[in-house]
Amino acid sequence: MSDAPQLTAGTWTIEPSHSSVNFSVRHLGLSKVKGQFNSFSGSVTIADDVSTASVTASVDMGSVDTNNADRDGHLQSGDFFNAETNPQMVFASSEATRSGLTGDLTINGVTKPVTFELEYHGVAIDGYGVTRAGFSAQGSIKRSDYGIDFNMPVGIDGVLISDKVAIELEIQAVPQG
Repeated sequence: MSDAPQLTAGTWTIEPSHSSVNFSVRHLGLSKVKGQFNSFSGSVTIADDVSTASVTASVDMGSVDTNNADRDGHLQSGDFFNAETNPQMVFASSEATRSGLTGDLTINGVTKPVTFELEYHGVAIDGYGVTRAGFSAQGSIKRSDYGIDFNMPVGIDGVLISDKVAIELEIQAVPQG
């Protein structure tokens, strides 16, 4: 029997100070503009059978941060997230495997299924005795699927902003106490 910490059944809370919700989108067909959301919460419910594990998460759309205040304000507007009317992006899983997570993603009041590639990094105990589990997830969405279709006819791809948005999550979770 190993003394190494294990991912035990139960509810684990996503810890924002050691996690990130990131995105990138191609601009003018030339380079990717990257951003993150600074305020989010969620939980991971681990079951003995991985297929019954679940994830729920909520992201504050007003916390978008692309390192440009004017762009962030535009992203919060009705052209994109409509954050005043739809302040949260919400994810609720419907299926989990060791390598993938599928669920419903709601943005701008529109709910669509999405699948993320999932990587489990293991469990460790930090210097303060707190048990932590680590996960990474990657996927992409089409922003037009969520009613976000602001654009201009310019650039190499013929549009200002790509429809495809890459999403990357780095998650540390701690057992709910």
